[in-house]
Amino acid sequence: MLGLNFRVGEEIGRGNFSELRLGRNVHNNEHVAVKMEPTKSKYPQLHLEYEFYKLLGSRDSESCPEGIPRVFFLGTWCGRYNAMVLELLELSLEDLFNMCNRKFSLKTVLMICKQLLHRIEYVHSRNLIYRDVKPENFLIGRKAMKREKIIYIVDFGLANEYIDVDTNNHIPYRENKCLTGTARYMSINTHTGKEQSRRDDLEALGYMFIYFLRGSLPWQGLKAGTVKERYQKIGDMKRATPIHVLCHNCPEEFSIYLRYVRRLDFFEAPSYGFVRKLFQGLFDRKGYVDDGEFDWTQKAMSTQVGYLQTRYDVNISPNKDRNNVAQPGVTAWHDEAKQGCMLNNLKPTDRCASTHVLSSANDDLNADDPNAGHSNPAVTQPPKAEPMDKSKCCCTFKGKKKRSSRQKRIDDAQCGPACETVTC
Repeated sequence: MLGLNFRVGEEIGRGNFSELRLGRNVHNNEHVAVKMEPTKSKYPQLHLEYEFYKLLGSRDSESCPEGIPRVFFLGTWCGRYNAMVLELLELSLEDLFNMCNRKFSLKTVLMICKQLLHRIEYVHSRNLIYRDVKPENFLIGRKAMKREKIIYIVDFGLANEYIDVDTNNHIPYRENKCLTGTARYMSINTHTGKEQSRRDDLEALGYMFIYFLRGSLPWQGLKAGTVKERYQKIGDMKRATPIHVLCHNCPEEFSIYLRYVRRLDFFEAPSYGFVRKLFQGLFDRKGYVDDGEFDWTQKAMSTQVGYLQTRYDVNISPNKDRNNVAQPGVTAWHDEAKQGCMLNNLKPTDRCASTHVLSSANDDLNADDPNAGHSNPAVTQPPKAEPMDKSKCCCTFKGKKKRSSRQKRIDDAQCGPACETVTC
């Protein structure tokens, strides 16, 4: 058992620093997702992600902001894992993209644009930047909950506050930063080691929209001897590919969007209304109706993918390793003799019960095949190979200004894995 309410089942996904298991609320039989990381992890991040979800207004109620999964519980399981219980969702946009033969219609892409621009604007309105745009991190809601037309944004493990909580000022511009995000979609500025801000989330979204229209991006499939060299090649090709070439056979609005977000200043607040109006105008000119009918609607609703033999009808990512699926006649739920203890900072309201499937890829870093089903895992690689001294470390602000204690916790949690090869 996890806490007082949740039973933990089979693994249904795995990320770079955590794993995802199917769970169930024993009081109302609702399915949930349980995201877990070892308690002995050198760089624990779940507590920080939980804090960000709460900052976004996630709660166990119907008043939770649209497209933000509900978070029910944070605690420990068997004394070995930190565990966060989230709302169970359906397939990711990457799973759905594969289901639709790796090509979305213009109507579907524009409906995705509309929702995701709202999601990113809301995240930014809460003083957060997302920093990990990729199709695997956007999931549709469950049909059983009548939320199959809503696209959710998940996994805030790489998110960061861009407004200093002590001064209420924008974070300072810095360079020589670790690469943070997913190489296929990260902005050009991120590739060059510049501090990320709101503009970088929007640029990454633009690459993902074009990916959905084209089926692939020009910098997929690049081969290199080392990971560092490969990331360098991806960044070089992004800079070398003119926008009109990248957006070939795409409506002009996508070129306008990319030109706009690339020209934004580091501190500048994007005009979300402008970019939404840009795509809405195209949607209207094409005579489309926003009826919630995506390319995948009938396929996703009629196809049961990766069925878990747990006597429950649950869809999970089709890319989940089938070897981990429960065998016939074997229960998928684990009863643990040792009950997990609560973290000290939890309140009674955090022990609520009720429903998230996150899909994450772990492909080989040197094999970003243009026809592959998933993008590479999120990376946090230093832009330079040579060791950095403490004054240049991504965990340390340049200059005399001290970080707030909150920002220090965020930097320590997020930059830790990236700085294993440097002196922090």
